[in-house]
This record gives sequence, structure tokens and C-alpha cells, in this order.
Amino acid sequence: MANITRLRVNGTLHAVSADPETSLLAILRDFLGLTGTKYGCGEGQCGACTVLLNGRPRRSCLTPLGSVASQEVITIEGLERHGRLHPVQEAFLTEGALQCGYCTSGMILAGVALLQSNANPSEQEIAQAMEGNICRCGTYPRIMAAIQHAARQTKESRR
Repeated sequence: MANITRLRVNGTLHAVSADPETSLLAILRDFLGLTGTKYGCGEGQCGACTVLLNGRPRRSCLTPLGSVASQEVITIEGLERHGRLHPVQEAFLTEGALQCGYCTSGMILAGVALLQSNANPSEQEIAQAMEGNICRCGTYPRIMAAIQHAARQTKESRR
């Protein structure tokens, strides 16, 4: 049975008429047209569907719509501000941390969440934070470099 669920995605309030058990991933892609969040494994194991829910990384393929009512969802499309990419997005481009691009939005959002909670992470902390995100192309060293780059840029911009 369809219900009306209100959720805030990328700063915009939406009223969605759907079964509360519908995955957040399906809502984002099929109802709201936000296709940057990818369907990967459908089991929460690959990280391609990662979004930020109240600032924390969440697998949208496993998250039912009914559980996110009135919470803040940020997708890859919601990171840019006033035409400028987020520092982690910029760092992924600078460091060449993407190839096929399938994992990229999930990787970036996991990196954003990490840097929000730890502005100067060690390599081990980065690896641990990114552990649930799989890159089919194996660009892990460049992903590590991108997150370190973004951490430095963010640190320098705060001075």
C-alpha cells in the first residue's frame, strides 16, 4: 500500500507516494531522477548505492523509504555548492581516482562522511572508512590519495 512519505533530499523537501518498504535507492533513481546513486549488488556489500543519511554513510539499497521520513539525505548530486564541486569530488578528479565511475559516487560520499568526522585521517583510518566500498577497477591507491588530498585542501582552506 502506498503512503505519502516526506523526506529531504539534497536540501529539498519531497512528498513521495510509495510503499514504505520501497528502497531509498529506488526512490532516488526512479521517483526523483537522481541517478548518480548506483545500483550495484542490491545487498549492501559493494557501496555503489551509498548516500549520506543525517551525515552518515548509508546503503540506500537496504534502506526502506519508511525509515528515512523527515531525515536529511545527501546524494552525489547534492554535494556541489553554488556551481563548485565538493573538495572530495575535486580531489577525485585531480588524483584520477575513477575509471569506469560506477563506484565513484559511493566512494566520494563515504570519503565526505569520513572527513566530516575526522579532518585528518591516517591511511589506516581511510582504509577502514572505505572498507565497505568496492572498486571494480582497482583504483584504491588513487582513492586513498584523493581522500588525503581533500583532507589537506580542507585543512588549508580553514586557515
